[in-house]
Amino acid sequence: MEVFLAFSGAFLLSITVFELLPEVFETPSKSIGVFIMLGILLQIFLEFFSKGAEHGHVHLHSETKSFPWLLFISLCIHAFMEGFPISEENNLLVGIIIHKIPVAIILSFFFINAGYKRSITLTFLFFFALMTPIGNFISNNYEMIHHYETQIEAVVIGIFLHVSTTILFESSKNHKFHLSKMSAVIIGIVVAYFL
Repeated sequence: MEVFLAFSGAFLLSITVFELLPEVFETPSKSIGVFIMLGILLQIFLEFFSKGAEHGHVHLHSETKSFPWLLFISLCIHAFMEGFPISEENNLLVGIIIHKIPVAIILSFFFINAGYKRSITLTFLFFFALMTPIGNFISNNYEMIHHYETQIEAVVIGIFLHVSTTILFESSKNHKFHLSKMSAVIIGIVVAYFL
């Protein structure tokens, strides 16, 4: 799982650097940096509730039988925002799919450990899976959103920068060199570059 997370972090960071950053800076503006920083702050705020599930890290308490609404809503907001910059001109969809697999696994484990019925688990996973496509649908079909497209994309870049770098920093705990993780990071960067 750690090698997969390292790959997904490197891939997401690379797509952000290779494709999204140049796109928002086509028309240079200092305010773009402000919106990127707002995205980083938004993600830090969301992680107070999600406990780091966006980057494959969360402490699950199986004795808790109540539904983790704050965790779920936070992850849904994160997934919804990720849908905005997806377009035919970038390869972000692949990165988000790769990035969502560990999150879906974490949610599944929580539901299983908490004793939820399979139908409830599948319903909430399905709803979670819809968030990114809904964000993408709104960004493509509402004119008001097009007016703020660059600012929204800059916020999402901030989210991606925070999540992907956190994944990469966590994948090298104790600052030890792990060939398999480093290989996954390099492969993620190379695949993102050539896509």
